[in-house]
Order: sequence, then structure tokens, then C-alpha cells
Amino acid sequence: MTADMRMTWTLDGHGWADCTVENHQAKAELTASYITSAPEELLTALARLIAGEREARAQFEAEPTAYRWILYREGDDSWVRVLELRQGSDHDNKGTEIWSAQLPIDALVRAVIRCFDEVARSYGESSYRSKWGEHFPRTELEALSRVWHAHRRRDDA
Repeated sequence: MTADMRMTWTLDGHGWADCTVENHQAKAELTASYITSAPEELLTALARLIAGEREARAQFEAEPTAYRWILYREGDDSWVRVLELRQGSDHDNKGTEIWSAQLPIDALVRAVIRCFDEVARSYGESSYRSKWGEHFPRTELEALSRVWHAHRRRDDA
């Protein structure tokens, strides 16, 4: 299982973001609209995985296309699938898998936290809001970080 993953989140016009997720095997480019809370959903789904759920989901709406993140966890390992769907309401089996990876849960969380930390540094939170149309997901990012650090302390004990 390889531990490399990189994620970027780039604001592209008011209310639109481009998200790239990649590892040494594959790269996928996703689009997200502010009509849903895409970054908050992803950060919250990861926090739920760390807290003990075995499966969590998040969805980026790209009007009408949607990108569904399906996150699984077993022990310290995770499996991430990203599906592209013609409509956001479509069932998983109608989607096309555009990226997947199996990696340690810590590598997944670290990549996502690093991504949104970089977004905050690059744009600043007020500029992020003016470009995205919603507040920077500070609350969800801090919650994920807290849950992750608590999980790591338990594992070290």
C-alpha cells in the first residue's frame, strides 16, 4: 500500500473550484460548485472515519455532474473511491470511477489537511469567501485536525 496522495483546491471564478487528487498511479480533476458545502462535506466525512465510522461520503456538485467521494476505513487503512455521476442524485452504480487509492488513514487525512491549510495561506480567509461565495471551512478543518490528533495520541498510548 503506497502512502502518497496529493490534493489541491483552486478557486476558479465566483462559486467554482477545481480539485485535483492524485497519487503515483493516477490523477483526477474534479469541479465543485458552492451550491453545496463541498469542502465541509469532505472534511466532515474524514472526521467521521477517524472517529470510528467504517464508511463516509461527500459529494461535489458541478451542475449537473457530481463527484462522489466514498471513503472506507478498516483499522489504520483507508480506501478512497471518487465517482463521476451525470446527476448528483444518481446511484453509485451509475457512476464512473475516476480515481481510487488504498492508503493509510493518516496519509489521507494529512493530504486533505495540507490541502486546505495551503488554501488558507494562498487566498486568506476573506479572499476565499469573496471568491468561493461561502466562508472558509475553518470549523470543519479544525474539527478534523482535533479528531485526528486525538486518534494519534490514543494509538501512541
